[in-house]
Amino acid sequence: MAGKGYDHAIRMENIRMSFGAVLALNDVSLAVGRNEIVGLLGDNGAGKSTLIKIMTGVLRPTAGDLYIRDESIDWRSYSVLASHDHGIETVYQDKSLGEKQPLWRNFFVGRQITNRFGFIDVASEKEIAQEILLKSIGFTGAGITVDSLVSDLSGGERQGIAIGRAMYFDADLIVLDEPTAALAIREVRKVLNFIGGIKESGRACVYIDHNIAHVHEVADRLVVIERGEIVADIAKGEMGLADLTDFLIELQGRRENVPA
Repeated sequence: MAGKGYDHAIRMENIRMSFGAVLALNDVSLAVGRNEIVGLLGDNGAGKSTLIKIMTGVLRPTAGDLYIRDESIDWRSYSVLASHDHGIETVYQDKSLGEKQPLWRNFFVGRQITNRFGFIDVASEKEIAQEILLKSIGFTGAGITVDSLVSDLSGGERQGIAIGRAMYFDADLIVLDEPTAALAIREVRKVLNFIGGIKESGRACVYIDHNIAHVHEVADRLVVIERGEIVADIAKGEMGLADLTDFLIELQGRRENVPA
């Protein structure tokens, strides 16, 4: 993993995004340190999804600059595939795993290991998958093996697999989009532990979740986006959970009182 020699896993400066007459992002700047978990907070329609889609190559902004590992990136050559090549992986709330496929196949979807004849090297893929289960994710129980089907796993375990896959593919930055959505409390704890493992491995993370308490617990820094603009950048310990909740409620109240 490229973990040294740069300060920021990603830096986006003065990002503007317009959809026709609608200004979705207005002069947004966001930086994520190379070993930092940044929680991205904001209500529906605040601009979180648009910013993440730009970060991961899904959308190209109207204006602004992008730096990955402190190197300037040309938007014209930036895409989803290019973001992967630059070490950015995204784990979505739908988990993006094949339900009826064994774990080892899920680890290597689209990136299969092949032998000299061009056939998939099943033995190598299973061996690496087992290493990921034990070392990157910490699945040490006898109940989960590389041959287990995704459909047999709990929601938290599936998120762990998706995060472990991103870590294996040498991601410097892992984007988590609502990873605890619809999970039971016990499963949420598993996922939060997996997120802690991202930081322990020296990687960076952008963590999006509507559950403020989850983000507040694990993030090194909280960035609040509202109506397409960043309105707060809060260091860990700078604002308690209750105060943060009150702040976000106040923001919502201001928005509801603004004339259409």
